Amino acid sequence: QVQLAESGGGLVQPGGSLRLSCAASGSIFRAYAMGWYRQAPGQQRELVAEITSGTRTDYADSVKGRFTISRDNAKNTVYLQMNSLKPEDTAVYYCRAHLATIDNDYRSLLYWGQGTQVTVSS
Repeated sequence: QVQLAESGGGLVQPGGSLRLSCAASGSIFRAYAMGWYRQAPGQQRELVAEITSGTRTDYADSVKGRFTISRDNAKNTVYLQMNSLKPEDTAVYYCRAHLATIDNDYRSLLYWGQGTQVTVSS
């Protein structure tokens, strides 16, 4: 069974930094695009950043220049380095991954993590 385990969330003051990690485990044959989404109370879930298997990246305009997404393909892990955090970055952050797994006949399916809370407040 495939799982996405997120870690690194927490409470940080404005201007501070956090690093989120998301490790995919299970019968993974290949990891394709991996990324981070976030959802604030009363808001729709939105893309924060995504990285392809070829390391091409895409960012929401609101985080460009402050957040950096990266991945370790050997560990099937994606990271999100968040700097210069603002109160409006407060949200639950979800990991998302397109994974081809042996248990699903090598088909690429979409998986979500459980989410990790990021709170930016003084």
